[in-house]
Amino acid sequence: MIKLFKKNNGGFTLVETLVALSIFTVSLLGIMSVLASGISNTNYSKQKIIAGYLAQEGIEYVRNLRDTAVLYDADGAQAGWSSFRDDALPPLDPPTSTSFSRIISKTVTNSDEVKISSDVSWTQGSGTFHVIFSESLFNWVE
Repeated sequence: MIKLFKKNNGGFTLVETLVALSIFTVSLLGIMSVLASGISNTNYSKQKIIAGYLAQEGIEYVRNLRDTAVLYDADGAQAGWSSFRDDALPPLDPPTSTSFSRIISKTVTNSDEVKISSDVSWTQGSGTFHVIFSESLFNWVE
């Protein structure tokens, strides 16, 4: 007796299943990579915004020192400007629970101008990043 075997073409073979699984896995890895990169970029942007605010705060701190020296000096406004221009900036106590560090520097450019730089740095991942703000403060008193 000759038996005829009927060919069943309705299902997937093992090779087809493995190919489909590998394509699905590669596409899923691509999506996960894009998501991880997006999260990393979001964290970097957040840290950069915070660093910008801290740098601006450093500039405003020195501007407040200048205004206080000029407005409230017992010897007069010009003496207050001269003491602000010539004296070193008072040290700031750095906070211990943050990844940011700020360095404020003062450079006298001429008798009526002082350039202030506020450099905020932080580490994220494997890199160190900086945000630097600069501003010139002038002797606004006659």
